[in-house]
Amino acid sequence: MSKGLVVLAYSGGLDTSCILVWLKEQGYDVIAYLANIGQNEDFDAARKKAEKLGAKKVFVEDLRCEFVEEFIWPSVQANGVYEDRYLLGTAIARPCIARRQVQIARQERAQFVSHGATGKGNDQIRFELTCYALYPEVQIVAPWRIPEFYNRFRGRKDLMEYAEKHDIPVPVTPKAPWSMDANLMHISYESGVLENPKNHAPSDLFQMTVNPEDSPSEPDVLEIDFIKGVPVKVTHVKEGKSKDSPLEIFSYLNEIGGKHGVGRIDIVENRFIGMKSRGIYETPGGAILLQAHLDIETFTMDREVRRIKQNLGIKFSELIYNGTGLDHTHLRYGFRSHTSTVRV
Repeated sequence: MSKGLVVLAYSGGLDTSCILVWLKEQGYDVIAYLANIGQNEDFDAARKKAEKLGAKKVFVEDLRCEFVEEFIWPSVQANGVYEDRYLLGTAIARPCIARRQVQIARQERAQFVSHGATGKGNDQIRFELTCYALYPEVQIVAPWRIPEFYNRFRGRKDLMEYAEKHDIPVPVTPKAPWSMDANLMHISYESGVLENPKNHAPSDLFQMTVNPEDSPSEPDVLEIDFIKGVPVKVTHVKEGKSKDSPLEIFSYLNEIGGKHGVGRIDIVENRFIGMKSRGIYETPGGAILLQAHLDIETFTMDREVRRIKQNLGIKFSELIYNGTGLDHTHLRYGFRSHTSTVRV
């Protein structure tokens, strides 16, 4: 007899593929849900893999436009930066992913949602508070906090053995000695060899940005138009071409910033749960927009308003990083009501 229907936030990787099969072993019917938020992913292959592994249904959702308009833009308005440097690329993506997961769960009358976040990081909190805010009666299955799961899978070797036993396709290329999370806003790298702060980032780690030493000596000059603190147009001055849709604007800024090695960050940050974590980030478009928006504020704010805005920006960033800053209304409207007091 089935324990019920669960919507799994599924990436197609080793962990969530094993979780999909494990959930079925536990007696759940599984719906796999993949969110396209700008990562370089073969979504068709991931869909077929989930179907092969026995998912009852598979949803592949393109969330790129709403991710930019409802999550990235409000963070730009607020000058969202955690601990002076981190531009919140993962923190703002998780509520975007979880919001659609909950919508699917309600639509399919699923009693459960599940994710592959570990018990050591912030993502478990970001996912789960979003789910509870929008679907208070939902039950969350978090395998990496369930003893039957984490005692069985103590490392990648155990997962690989389980995958082989259950005919789960695994990557044929060697795994990089660090973990990576990518979306339209950024790519983050942590764990593995990066846990020792003495280890510099390997030269082959970066994927969104070129080494600044190898970037062009000739600058690209951009003009960015803002309305109420939101970018509405970017123009390449020399080439005369412009972009005016949110997704095109941000993608173009990523392209130009990446070309010039803009947006590389290497920090040790304080996680909400009390641990310190070394993270390396590439956020080219976000880094450009932060500086451009700060420049706009020098023209539009007096010193007292600016000081208030700075304090609000710090608080906003802490709340978003910790996954505690959004209630039901804010999630429904993608942060907009939360940031209305800090528009310029």
